Amino acid sequence: MTRNGLPKRQRLIGLWLLLSGVSLFGGAIFAAWLDAQLSPTGPTRVALWLGSFSGGATIFLVGLLLERMLFTPLRHLQVQLARLVANPDARDEHPPEGWLKGLGPDLRKVRESWRIDRNQLATAHADGARSAAKIRRELETLLQVLETPLLLCDHHRRLMLFNQAAEDFFVDNTALGLGKRLEALLPVASLQQALSQLPTDGSPRELLAPCDNRWLKIVLRRVPGSDGETLLTFSDATASWSNEMGVRAELATKLPLLRQHTASLTSAADALIQLRHNGAENPALRQRFEQVIQEEGATLGNNVGQIGQLLDDLQHQGERLTPMWSNDFWQALDERLDPAHRLITPIGMPAWFKGDAPALIVLFDSLVKHLNSHLPVSHFEGEICLGNKRVYLDLIWQGSPLPEHELAKWRRQPLPSLPLNPLVSDVLRQHASDIWSLADDGGLYARLRLPLPAMERVGAPRETAPPRPEFHDFGIADLPPPDEALANRALRSLEVVAFDTETTGLELRRGDTVISLGACRVVNARLLASEVFDQKVDPKRPIPLNSTAIHGLTDADVVGAPPLDIVLARFRDYVGEAVLLAHNAAFDMLAITNKGVVFDLPVIDTLLISRALDEALDGHDLDSLAKRYDLAFPPGTRHTALGDARVTAELWLALLPRLEARGVDTLEQLLALQANAFDRQDASAP
Repeated sequence: MTRNGLPKRQRLIGLWLLLSGVSLFGGAIFAAWLDAQLSPTGPTRVALWLGSFSGGATIFLVGLLLERMLFTPLRHLQVQLARLVANPDARDEHPPEGWLKGLGPDLRKVRESWRIDRNQLATAHADGARSAAKIRRELETLLQVLETPLLLCDHHRRLMLFNQAAEDFFVDNTALGLGKRLEALLPVASLQQALSQLPTDGSPRELLAPCDNRWLKIVLRRVPGSDGETLLTFSDATASWSNEMGVRAELATKLPLLRQHTASLTSAADALIQLRHNGAENPALRQRFEQVIQEEGATLGNNVGQIGQLLDDLQHQGERLTPMWSNDFWQALDERLDPAHRLITPIGMPAWFKGDAPALIVLFDSLVKHLNSHLPVSHFEGEICLGNKRVYLDLIWQGSPLPEHELAKWRRQPLPSLPLNPLVSDVLRQHASDIWSLADDGGLYARLRLPLPAMERVGAPRETAPPRPEFHDFGIADLPPPDEALANRALRSLEVVAFDTETTGLELRRGDTVISLGACRVVNARLLASEVFDQKVDPKRPIPLNSTAIHGLTDADVVGAPPLDIVLARFRDYVGEAVLLAHNAAFDMLAITNKGVVFDLPVIDTLLISRALDEALDGHDLDSLAKRYDLAFPPGTRHTALGDARVTAELWLALLPRLEARGVDTLEQLLALQANAFDRQDASAP
């Protein structure tokens, strides 16, 4: 018998077969002895042999009856009860059977009553929280569309909320996430000091702090009436400095020279006037003053021109000139011209350029309409060509170039849909550019060319991700302090990172290595579906075909991927102070340890937990447990690192209520439970 009262199936069957075999063997020996002693004949001999075998046969038949009518129904009942504890709404796949069939109505009644009570409680909560939910949805919508990056942290400086703008602002920074510490994201001593000195009335305080080769302007506010929560908003101060400080510095150096030349010019003019007023005739002195006036005037004019150019540069570098992806520009222009038809077809390689997007859209809209009145075609091609320091935005059509006088006429047209009703020439001047028409080689096509500032950025823009299903959790403020002993932490308050690896093979001690590492995070007993780590790894060796047949990864899939040491360093940053979670953790930990990155963290193993909870049940692999707890692998995610990690995290959440029901409430108790299971079952695990 196990500690839980129900014997393991293998032991039970072994004992049953052993007793049956011993009884049959003993009966055979006893029958042979009696047959030799008594030498019975006919029916007496048959009865003797049947009686000798009756004990073993009875044991075999009784065992078979107990297995089918009692022990198998008991195991099915145990599975169903475990599923109900983990998820009261799970499917009922194992109704009572055999000798327990009479419990069916009672069990259904208990389950229905349980569901009715839960529904009533849920309805009561819903009625009481409806207005709060409405406010929360409005807040979520507002935060997602708000362009200002913001974070909200509790008095322990754990992140409770962030918006989409903050995620874009700190892109690829693994320290951004619910429950993570603010100092991991911004390890700046001045920020920690400013947080400790914030006034409680909500008055803002500003701070400049370095982060990833840029300077951030941070505005901090203590939330009034809260338990020390702080709101932080961010802006990138580096961009404005790099755009404007250089021009302003040049202006500062030009102004003293301007004053100097103005003073010299004024003095020479005054002296010349005084010379004329006195009537003195001194041709040499007069010529000298005139020469000074001429030289200083020319120098002054040159300086004024340079200052004007600097002012134009300052305008061109302003916030209105923003990066644009050429394909996005052509699509936006197409939608403005005629949303129902495609009038402009992008060709060539797309690229980034810099410009005032609304003004350029209106400019090209006016240009196309002007062209339609002079050209027989209504469909165009759009191409962007790379120059040395500028890019050329070309509008192409089949036919002849547009005459210069038509372009001059178009430059004088106003653009009334823009503020202040500028002319086309004003928008061109804003971009320090002009436009001209030229013929392609062969003379079949012509184009209009507009030079624009180039961008150093390469590659297509990142796809716009859908709004995160989770970007706030105010319950984080109720979690234990971060400095509380980890062993005493309640299981539901643990920050857990579930991870899984895919490898070139199973012989990790003989050269097999990681080719994919996936992980997801559980904070406050809540799976954060979007806060994931998913990275391919270059194994520096071919991937065997038998391994590809399992996880589907080929050599082509990992070409260009970073090596394992780089991936593990990023993964360690992603984990932070969390507890690691894996299924059959011995294998996955062996795959990532002794690779130059230290993972000195507690490790939870759902395989060992399941064995400790249900020692009498068979099937503790991930597929069996997913079926037992009614967990599903989305199509194509089984045997992928991230897919298996997510199901492992869901399995952990399903096991939590069962652990709590047995008084296993802290991490220390859980590690002791799984250590016992490891000692019994996995002493020789890889």
